[in-house]
Amino acid sequence: MPAPPDPAHQGTPFAFVQAVLRAYAARSCAPDKALAAAQIAPDRRGHWPSQVSPLQFERLCAAAMRELDDEAPGWFSRPLPWGSYGMLARASMGAPTLAVALKRWCRHHGLLTQDVGLALHSDESGARVEITEHTDLGQQREFALLSLLRNLHGLSCWWVDSQIALLGAHFPGEAPPHAAVYGRLFPGTVHFQAPRATLVFDAHYLNLPLRKDAAAIDQMLRRALPILVWPYRRDRLLSRQVSRLLQAPSHAHGASSAHTAETLAAELGLSARSLHRQLRAEGASVQQLKDEARRARASDLLLRTALPVARIAGLCGFASDKSFARAFRQWTGHSPQEHRRGA
Repeated sequence: MPAPPDPAHQGTPFAFVQAVLRAYAARSCAPDKALAAAQIAPDRRGHWPSQVSPLQFERLCAAAMRELDDEAPGWFSRPLPWGSYGMLARASMGAPTLAVALKRWCRHHGLLTQDVGLALHSDESGARVEITEHTDLGQQREFALLSLLRNLHGLSCWWVDSQIALLGAHFPGEAPPHAAVYGRLFPGTVHFQAPRATLVFDAHYLNLPLRKDAAAIDQMLRRALPILVWPYRRDRLLSRQVSRLLQAPSHAHGASSAHTAETLAAELGLSARSLHRQLRAEGASVQQLKDEARRARASDLLLRTALPVARIAGLCGFASDKSFARAFRQWTGHSPQEHRRGA
């Protein structure tokens, strides 16, 4: 699979091109054909461009992976022959859910190389795909870690035919000069100087079924870049749609607490019974999502305003400040006043 540039209409940093060129240098091979295929060349003064187009980078990666017979160009201690990542994708097909597919992918990746290990973890804070580095990846470290996570995120979205919104993307090391590209590759919050490279997303996505068959994967692998780069525009996770409704500005002043399964279902074009059934399949419930919306609203008002606690209780749909304090302590383990002072 081609390694990932940033989305179209925005440039790919030349630092990523240099990572591909280093792979050629490590094999004592000339990159001339690949650069020519991608139409990447220095100007008349011998200066390379600061960035290239996504299409140029796609062509460069495709040519390099073919020429070097390495789908992880220069990342690891030994090459990954052409077709390695396609084999991993096919090995995960037939999994009943995204969770099973990701676990298979991570396990099988260890058969390709032991330089890194990938693992899926899930708890109340969300689902996490983490990369543990077993060897020094050297100068290729940044591009290898970035590419592994971006490829896996893009493939996961394609598997379940859904946008998988990220809660965070974490990377070791200092923020590079081209750090802005990370925000385009990983929409959400990006952190550097993390213990290890990690993607974090809502664990409910793990319950989604795979929606692609063998014919679809054959077609996708002929040109995988759009799958790996272009973000999916629809989100099949119903719990996120319900959360967005509950947190919409029109519901900000306590209206979310007045929502019922019937009113939410009507806005989503479902029956209340279907709403309950689909949320239950995702491990969620209307009451849980309402509580989460009220907790987020309460925390925001406590930290960002000087409103009295009693007023915040009313805005969040509580009959009294006592019932609000009791619920807030159940949510967070401390009182609203302690939450405000601690911040």
